[in-house]
Amino acid sequence: MRTQNKIKILQGFTLIEAVVGIGIAAILLVGVIGVFNALNRVTKVNRQQTVITNLTANELETIRNLPYSTIGTVSGNPAGNLNDQANPKILSAEGINYNIYYEVTYVDDSADGTILLGTDPAPNDYKQVKMNVQNTVTGQVNTFVTTVSPKGLEGLSNAGALYIKVFNASGQPVAGASVSITNNLVNPNIILNRQTDASGNWIEVGLPISVNGYHIVVSKSGYSSDQTYPITAGNPNPVKPDATIINGQVTQVSFAIDLVSTLNISTLNQTCQPLSNVGVNVKGSKLIGTNPNVLKFDQNFSSIAGLIALQNMEWDNYLPALLTGQNLMIYGTSPIQNINLLPGTTQSFTLNLGPETSDSLLVIVKDAATQATLQDAAVHLRKGGSQPQDYYGTTGGSVWVQNDWTGGPGQANFTDVTKYFIDDGQIEVKPSGVELLKITGDYVSNGELQPSTFDTGTASSNYSTITWMPTSQNPATTLKFQIASNNDNTTWDYKGPDGTSGTFYTVPGTSISNAHDSNRYVRYRALLSTTDEKKTPVMTSVQINYVSGCFTPGQVIFPGLTAGNNYDLDVTLAGYQTQILPGLNVNGYQTIEVLMSP
Repeated sequence: MRTQNKIKILQGFTLIEAVVGIGIAAILLVGVIGVFNALNRVTKVNRQQTVITNLTANELETIRNLPYSTIGTVSGNPAGNLNDQANPKILSAEGINYNIYYEVTYVDDSADGTILLGTDPAPNDYKQVKMNVQNTVTGQVNTFVTTVSPKGLEGLSNAGALYIKVFNASGQPVAGASVSITNNLVNPNIILNRQTDASGNWIEVGLPISVNGYHIVVSKSGYSSDQTYPITAGNPNPVKPDATIINGQVTQVSFAIDLVSTLNISTLNQTCQPLSNVGVNVKGSKLIGTNPNVLKFDQNFSSIAGLIALQNMEWDNYLPALLTGQNLMIYGTSPIQNINLLPGTTQSFTLNLGPETSDSLLVIVKDAATQATLQDAAVHLRKGGSQPQDYYGTTGGSVWVQNDWTGGPGQANFTDVTKYFIDDGQIEVKPSGVELLKITGDYVSNGELQPSTFDTGTASSNYSTITWMPTSQNPATTLKFQIASNNDNTTWDYKGPDGTSGTFYTVPGTSISNAHDSNRYVRYRALLSTTDEKKTPVMTSVQINYVSGCFTPGQVIFPGLTAGNNYDLDVTLAGYQTQILPGLNVNGYQTIEVLMSP
């Protein structure tokens, strides 16, 4: 009897603990929801900042490579060719125009004296360039600052110097890069091999004068390379010509290198079977010369067993295109049209091919605001005239994107885009993204979140890449993922990029293991960790690209048309305004992009 009474007492005490725990959790949840509402706009601000940073990267590199004497503003001091506030340059990104204008000032280096003490009669040692980026919609201005090397090197009258700067795709310095400097136009010839310092710089002093004579190549193991180019008949106007050295002056040349990547291009037919011996031209977007334009990467390849595997590729936007004379045409691609290859990644691109017809129309449907491709849009193409024709199609393939988890846990299937399935109680969800839980001012060491199950609609789905934002984290923190998929919406076996449970996706843009192909349902698990209790990783969005069967995201092809300008196109999709495009001209292989607004 005494033993039974003790058991009852213990059972009652456990129930009381559970009730108290639920009450405390409810109180905490109410407080967290209040914080979510107060920070609702932070995610948009972070996204805009990322767009602006990417937008300005090429502009800053261009300035670093301008002749020193031309670095100034149109109406400022020093004078030059850069746009000022009264004459801004306009750039566009994601449908928003940005005004770009500069402020340039001289900077005195106190190391050689100061004008105030009369110890430096020439205080214009450097130029500071302030780049302002103004959002024309909100009026908000973001500022980026860089310093340009001095025009002259004091005390150097019979020779000149090279100031070499090396940075990566994010504008961060690259230390330990190999720098090869050669010049065959001087006697004796110059052959130098140097290495950048911790700031990504190297200064070579005492070089003899030479006009466009110094050929510079920058490289590093596992990285892409960058270089200057000689003036030739094939490239009469190099973007970065071989350097010129002038007595008493410093010549600055900047180079951008980063981790190399792998690009896998698949050539498939309409039944998803590999097509061999398909000729494909691959072009990058980076120029090494202008007027005429000379591309840094422009090569032809032929698929083997339906695959073109390109190793050691530089980060760039690549556009694959079919070579002519193969009786094939592109019925769609995944991802859409081109590849934004990120540094240090392995990414896949699929060309869905079919029989060539003399006239055809590929329709691409996107969200006007986000530029995301739209699935299941009904596309109606009709032709009037003496022989009216009607064609119908539905855009297929898509991406699964989630950038809001503020709806909280408890949702098994992905219907409410703000909710997720479960977390371990060690993460905190904010409008600005998912972070580790902070307790009395310190972050916990690790946490995990699993989303609701996403239904791709068919067991023929193949998965291509997983990407997330932000793409880089604080060095003390880690954000990594695993993916699980099945056809029963029950068995969840999380795996990494090699198809086992022991690895993780750690680089955005990595190809998803083919172990998940031919599965309908998919989830990921996000694992956050830190070694510094004052720092936390942040997850603001996750995107999984997939192709259902051989459909292509946001695209539908109409082959076998008759040439003419009397085609009308209607596109409808629930939640969006119907788009009507009259009087389309179809002549040969045509592509049209339709933007849908809610």
